[in-house]
Amino acid sequence: MSIQERNYWLETVTMTAGAQGALPETADVAVIGAGFTGLSAARTLAKNGVRVVALESETIGWGASSRNGGMVLTGMKLGVEILARRYGIEKTREMYAASLASIDCVEQIVTEEAIDCNFSRCGHLEVACKQSHFDTYARSVEVIAREFNHQLRVLLKHELRSEIGSDIYFGGIVDEVSAGVNPARYVAGLALAAQKAGACIYEHARVERIERSTRQGKNGFVVKTARAQVFAENVFVATSGYTGAATPQLRKKIIPIGSFIIATEPLSESLAHELSPRNRQIFDSKHYLHYYRLTPDNRMLFGGRAAFFPETSQTISKSAEILHRDLLEVYPQLHRAKIEYVWGGTLDFTFDVMPHAGQIEGVYYALGYAGHGVAMATYLGQQVASGICGKNSANPYEGIAFPGAPLGLYTGKPWFLPLAGFYYKMLDWIS
Repeated sequence: MSIQERNYWLETVTMTAGAQGALPETADVAVIGAGFTGLSAARTLAKNGVRVVALESETIGWGASSRNGGMVLTGMKLGVEILARRYGIEKTREMYAASLASIDCVEQIVTEEAIDCNFSRCGHLEVACKQSHFDTYARSVEVIAREFNHQLRVLLKHELRSEIGSDIYFGGIVDEVSAGVNPARYVAGLALAAQKAGACIYEHARVERIERSTRQGKNGFVVKTARAQVFAENVFVATSGYTGAATPQLRKKIIPIGSFIIATEPLSESLAHELSPRNRQIFDSKHYLHYYRLTPDNRMLFGGRAAFFPETSQTISKSAEILHRDLLEVYPQLHRAKIEYVWGGTLDFTFDVMPHAGQIEGVYYALGYAGHGVAMATYLGQQVASGICGKNSANPYEGIAFPGAPLGLYTGKPWFLPLAGFYYKMLDWIS
């Protein structure tokens, strides 16, 4: 199968451009990265009168923010029972509340800034690939209703046809609160909103080094980029899966994992309705999961961890073949549908599969979204920025343990990804 590598979302938008001219010599806050996290933070800081400069190594929204599935999801990567055992029920309540608040955060920004990004509270559907997975769903729905006052709906296998045109699953759960969005249009709108608030965003300004420094009696940091250097009193790292050598203390805690997507040609209204009658954001219960949805023009977008390594021409080509095969297992009725797009991006996993946001060695950060980044990145960017401004912030991840690799056997190059991929495939087989 030969498919030209193209990102469907980027063909639906004219991306916002960064500032022209030289970088300023000073700023109150330097934000590293111009994706969801960094732009949300920059917008919040600028609205509070902070002189903020955002430094992007490529172009606005270049990373995962324009390459993801556009799913604005409630919940977290790990189940609530695991979280309660690890952190206690009160902390888990805070985390779950933040996941719900993150959806409201995105919707509020989209409304306030009039961002044309196809935001829709269409809900999500999580489907069970095995009976044991469905049994876990049923238990978690009870816990979430009792402990977190959030209602989900359980679907038995025979009820799934009202939600999905596939017969391979064992049941599912529906959350009506989740949403869908065109991520490229959203990140472009978020950038424009940050600029209107007064933030300066500079593209092709890769940060090479961050050093503590003092200027005119003020303590801060010199941020050295490929273009020039900036002195800032505070630095906020928002680089997610593209965290690099400039922040080694964070790089060794982040595992960059590839995620890949294919998209079909536009489908007929009748076929699109058959595949997804309620236009949900859909994902399955595997560790090596698939996620899929209809685009606004009725393409089927189908993604997953086809290859764990970050995107290259080789991993993208191989992933297209794998994803197309898997798509037809879910939806055999698409055997004649042409695949018109394939692309890849890099997610940011942590060793405990949790988001983390706070300070490390005096530098602020928010990352580790593990595929739940559209909403949570926006939310944590806003909350950490509010804290920088001296305001109250609702960040349940500040202060929780942020582990690195066991025995310190990792410095940022994920040599173990083939082993991790094999491990998760084995878990899917035996679970």
